Amino acid sequence: MKKKFKISLATQILVGLILGIIVGGIFYGNPKIETYLQPLGDIFLHLIKMIVVPIIISTLIVGVAGTGDMKQLGRLGGKSIIYFEIITTVAIVVGLLSANLFQPGAGVNMNELSQGDISKYVSTTEAVQHEGPFEIIVGIVPTNIIQSMAEGDMLAIIFFSVIFGLGVAAIGERGKPVLDFFQGVADAMFWVTNLVMKFAPLGVFGLIGVTVSKYGFASLIPLAKLAILVYATMLFFIFVILALVAKFAGVSIFFLIKVLKDELILAFSTASSEAVLPRIMLKMEKLGAPKDIVSFVIPTGYSFNLDGSTLYQAIAALFIAQMYGIHLSIGEQITLMLVLMVTSKGIAGVPGVSFVVLLATLGTVGIPLEGLAFIAGIDRILDMGRTVVNVIGNSLASLVMAKWEGRFDTDKMKNYFKDNENLA
Repeated sequence: MKKKFKISLATQILVGLILGIIVGGIFYGNPKIETYLQPLGDIFLHLIKMIVVPIIISTLIVGVAGTGDMKQLGRLGGKSIIYFEIITTVAIVVGLLSANLFQPGAGVNMNELSQGDISKYVSTTEAVQHEGPFEIIVGIVPTNIIQSMAEGDMLAIIFFSVIFGLGVAAIGERGKPVLDFFQGVADAMFWVTNLVMKFAPLGVFGLIGVTVSKYGFASLIPLAKLAILVYATMLFFIFVILALVAKFAGVSIFFLIKVLKDELILAFSTASSEAVLPRIMLKMEKLGAPKDIVSFVIPTGYSFNLDGSTLYQAIAALFIAQMYGIHLSIGEQITLMLVLMVTSKGIAGVPGVSFVVLLATLGTVGIPLEGLAFIAGIDRILDMGRTVVNVIGNSLASLVMAKWEGRFDTDKMKNYFKDNENLA
């Protein structure tokens, strides 16, 4: 019997990416192309947003109710926040060191750069700046969970799901039908996820086609040094910093990347971490991390563990300072690091989060905010790279937490490795 020829999802997405670049390049500067391609990308992103909330709620409730241990959950939450803070701080330091060493903004002629529109981020930034740290904590507790679900407020959704899961565990046998219901919801939503992924190549084609048709490749030339440095620093962070962390968890970073290759190509193409959230949760569970750890750590990491974003923000801040000829002392750079540590937490759900964080940060060390307009044109290209780092960082975080909690299933990982020997 002949073996049926099947094109992998990664190959399909790559084809969509290449075709999108070609079509976008051919119709560069033609506004009509956006009318036809943007709906493809929007439909795919809407499909992803449609499934993310039900998956997080159902898997988290099942995971927490299955454990039913308030102490264990509190310990996991505390360890996760400590880990996220350490890794994101390292990312900021790596970004600052890279920008100081290679000076990407030195000698850049601002007259050669086109300015993008950043006005849409200003109102969001003002709202964020009016929120102190305590308001952010208060905001984690939802007043209306239905509203939080509609708005995609991830931290509020996680809080409710954890409390509800503990409640289901506390009522014992009476909670079993509820637990079965949410297990059924989780299973059904993962089936829906696989269905949605069939549309991914078309979504990628539309999104990348629109990006290239709008900005082309000419916008990259004056800022090539910045783009190259950002990508090189991200590669260093993945293959040195995260590789060392992965070694602690007993996983090779190369193996992890091969396991996630489909999701990483998709994340890169769409510049959306949400697009791969359901699939990386499923894969990390198959790799040996318990369901309750995966369903808590990965969604929480989407707000608190954005390694690629914080690394980029540190480089971008110094790039703008260097472009304006502003020298930042060590003290000012430490201030910048501390402010970034605070402003980059808990606002991952807002559009253009990196721009919002930078707008909220630059003024504290005297860097002109209007400098952000000069890098707006290539932000999408850089966003693709930092999304990949965010996805790898959060996937790895679930394995590290499982190891730290002494609950990492090594046999499960070995079996996954055996079943997928081509990943070796």
